[in-house]
Amino acid sequence: MSTNEEAWTQGCETVDAVYGDGYSDMMQPYKGHRFNQEIVNNQFGNLWADPAMTIREKRLMVLGLTTMLGRPDLIETQVTGALLNGEFTEEQLEFIPHFLLFYAGAGNASALFRGIEAAKAKVQAGKVSG
Repeated sequence: MSTNEEAWTQGCETVDAVYGDGYSDMMQPYKGHRFNQEIVNNQFGNLWADPAMTIREKRLMVLGLTTMLGRPDLIETQVTGALLNGEFTEEQLEFIPHFLLFYAGAGNASALFRGIEAAKAKVQAGKVSG
């Protein structure tokens, strides 16, 4: 296996560890495209796979940053992965938007709340697996 192939494999394994088994399948049709190669090989194969911080700790940083973007769809993806990995309790999920309300503002914290609730509903309805 070439170094590039090893990076792709490691990246896909990490994608599945972050977001749930099979999540990396959506990237397979784009293997070899520069954009996807960079995301899979570097963002996941290097950054998310780096043991300096846990996936949960990295996810908390991403949730804070994504809250500032006001993107409940991206928050839903992160929280779904977190729920599948058992990373947060219900109390913690309620606390996150409450805490970020004072740092991100009401509009962005509302997007965070919507993303969290959508992820919980998806997981509770069994629309994802892990």
